[in-house]
Amino acid sequence: MKRVDLFKTLPEAYKTFLSLENYVNSTELTPIHKELIKIRASQLNGCAFCLDMHNRDARKLGETEQRLYTISAWRDTPFFDEKEQAILAFVEEVTLISKGGVSEATYANAAEVLGEKYVAQVLVAVIAINSWNRIAISTHMQPALQK
Repeated sequence: MKRVDLFKTLPEAYKTFLSLENYVNSTELTPIHKELIKIRASQLNGCAFCLDMHNRDARKLGETEQRLYTISAWRDTPFFDEKEQAILAFVEEVTLISKGGVSEATYANAAEVLGEKYVAQVLVAVIAINSWNRIAISTHMQPALQK
């Protein structure tokens, strides 16, 4: 069954989501941190459209194939630094909020490693990508086959 094209049906909604995305892009988050956030949340949510887009975007930024292949198993690799580990743990708990929320340990570590403002910026980025994931999954957005 064909699903609604949310942004054609409600262009004002698209502008609102795009405004949030533009805000995230204006933050102090590094480009790689933004893509790690988007990829990990999209993995957890099972969003093929966003995974395709953000893995390609990360590659354009110089992200390595090895790190991209192992983001879902970041705890079991030496490839992610302390800041990235704090971000990825925070992304997981915010994205899976119904599984108990963000633990005190995860929040305290993120705040210590990243600082309060950076944590706030990560939180907004996680909220943004989770919104995009829900739109893409609910409307069956599909990635285009790259040749």
